[in-house]
Formats: sequence, structure tokens, C-alpha cells
Amino acid sequence: MQLYINGQKTEVGSNVKSIEDLLKFFQLLNRIVVVEHNGEIILKEEYSKQPVNDGDKIEIVHFVGGG
Repeated sequence: MQLYINGQKTEVGSNVKSIEDLLKFFQLLNRIVVVEHNGEIILKEEYSKQPVNDGDKIEIVHFVGGG
């Protein structure tokens, strides 16, 4: 399946069915992130329920600490 992740066409495995699966795929599930799916912010509680489909546009913002 092809998704647009942060503006780039990205191929993900067929096991990616939800936002939660997508975050697992990118090893971001246990990080603080904000996910926008086709222009709509998705609450963390909805990650497992929000399906992803071929061609979806997803923005993932994750926070990096530093000093």
C-alpha cells in the first residue's frame, strides 16, 4: 500500500491497517506524536480504530528533546 507520509510517497506493508499499525511500522508507537490523517487530527485513543487506505495523506509530527 502506498501512503503519503509527511508529503512523501511511502510504501508500507500490507499488515498496516490502522494509524496504530503505521506508528508501529515506523517504531513511533511509544513516542509523543501528533497524527493528521487526510487533514484531520487523530486522537491517540482513536489510533487503533482509524483505518488507513491506499493513497491516504498522513502527517506525523514527533517531538525531539535536546538542549
